[in-house]
This record gives sequence, structure tokens and C-alpha cells, in this order.
Amino acid sequence: MSPLRLSLLFLLAAGPALAQAPAPATPAPATPAPAAADDANPVLARVNGQDIRLDEVMATAAEAMPAELRTVPPALLRSMLPPQVFEQLLDRAITDRAMLAAARAARLDQDPEVRRRVRLAEENELRDVLLRREVLPRITDEALRARYDRDAAGRTAEEEVRARHILVPNEADARTILAEIQRGGNFEEVARRRSTDPAARNGGDLGFFRRGDMVPEFANAAFALRPGQVSPAPVRTQFGWHVIKVEERRSSTGPSFEDSRDTLRQAMIEEEVQAAVQRIRASVTIERVEPPAPPAPAIQAEPPAPARPATPPTPRR
Repeated sequence: MSPLRLSLLFLLAAGPALAQAPAPATPAPATPAPAAADDANPVLARVNGQDIRLDEVMATAAEAMPAELRTVPPALLRSMLPPQVFEQLLDRAITDRAMLAAARAARLDQDPEVRRRVRLAEENELRDVLLRREVLPRITDEALRARYDRDAAGRTAEEEVRARHILVPNEADARTILAEIQRGGNFEEVARRRSTDPAARNGGDLGFFRRGDMVPEFANAAFALRPGQVSPAPVRTQFGWHVIKVEERRSSTGPSFEDSRDTLRQAMIEEEVQAAVQRIRASVTIERVEPPAPPAPAIQAEPPAPARPATPPTPRR
């Protein structure tokens, strides 16, 4: 990772707090005067006489910044940066401009391959911007909520349980653990101490799940229990031996809107992209042209067989 990107990590950690930070207080002038147009975007350096302004310097860091910081005015954003970070940004902008000047001096901008790649990059950017403008305004919270409500209306309620379990590799250990719990041992404490499952750190808590979320042996045992009950015998699955305790039961039609938001957003984006593509294709004239058939390969005649010399007669004796 480059030193510049490392230096910008503080921005990623700060996030919206920096974006909402107020501008540093400055004393009001005694007599108000209109600000010069260049005050908010001053020249910071020159390469071959060409100006490098503040907005260009800040643009070099845009990809490393959170989205909410990209709309902060350059002058305000500069005030948030440590001086050493800003110096790295300025130095990078100078280097970029020097390399661009050298490339133009070498007439690389006239190279056919470079021009082809620039054209392809421009076309890709145009397509991306067009799709973003077509799609993103349609992905609103209201649209996501309506999609969630529509999908939820078509789902039937399904029973869920919230259970804890203790997983061990053999039946003997499972029966020893079960006996300890039946004598009054705390299930969560025993799970943290004895279970080999990653959920042990949470006292064996698996959260809510549906019958189809678990292997059949585990699901059948869990859904046969009422809240507060522990499985009367260890349950064997492909993962080992389980002691199961059910904490809660409920009927649910699926995850909440908040839990579904990201999945819904991705699904809607994919659908809206496809719809936008169809609208755009319908707005242009498309003509498919059949390519000419390739010429049939020439059939070469087999060369005639070489003539065999006549066999001389066998002399008689």
C-alpha cells in the first residue's frame, strides 16, 4: 500500500464526522468585500507554466475517500487534512501533471493504440453515467419499502425457534454434559467451557432459525422442544453430538425491512438496469446484418496414379 493511501486511512475511519465538521471560525472582516473567484480554488503550483489548482489536488484523493466526503468543498476538505497528507496530495498532482506533459511531448496522444484505448475508456464512462442517471433515481427508500411490502404480502408465516447448543465429538461427552445441565448447571456457561462450535463464545446461541436452515436431525429435535426445554438425549448429526436448548419460538414472515434493505437494493438495481437497457435499445434503430458466407473451400482432385511399367513376359525354356 502506498504511503499516500496509508495517510488517507484516517479519513476512512472518521467518515461522516469529518464531512459534517464545521469550517474553522475566522474573524469577520470589518468591511464586507466580495471574495475573488479564485479564493476558493487557488493556484498551488505550476508545471511548464500550467496552473494546478486546489480542486485538482483534492481530486487525486477522491477514490480513497468515503462517498460523503467527496461532496465537501475543496477548501473545507483541505482544512481537515493534516499538512503532511496535503503535501503528499500536492506532490502527486505535480507528478501526474509532469508525466502528462512528458507523454504529450512524446506525442503519445497521437499514437493509434493510445487513441483507441482512450476512446474505449470514454465510451465505458458514458455508458456507466447513463445507467446511473437512469437507475439510481428509481432506487428510493419508498421504492424499497414498497418492494419489501409486496414481497412480504406473498409470504406465509413460518415457525422459527431460537436455540442454544453444545457440540462435542462423541456421545459419552454429550451425556456427561447433559447430566451436568440436568443437575442445574448453567447451559450458557457449560457451552462456553465445553462446546467445540464457534457459537460457544455466545453461550451456544444460534439465534432464530427455520426448520429448513438446519440439518434434519438437529431441526427435528429443536422444533420438538418448548421454550426452556433441553433435549432429553444427545442428538447426533454429521457434525458431532449436540445438547440443545430452545429459548424462544415465534412465527415469522421473514427478515425485517432493515435486514433486507441491502439485498432488496441490489435486486432492484439489477432489475432497473435491465429495464433501462431495454428502454435504450427501443429508442434506437437496430439493424442486424448477416455477414457474407465464407467461400467454400476449393476441392482438390486427387492426382492420377502413376503408370505402372509393363511386366516383361517370362521367357520359355
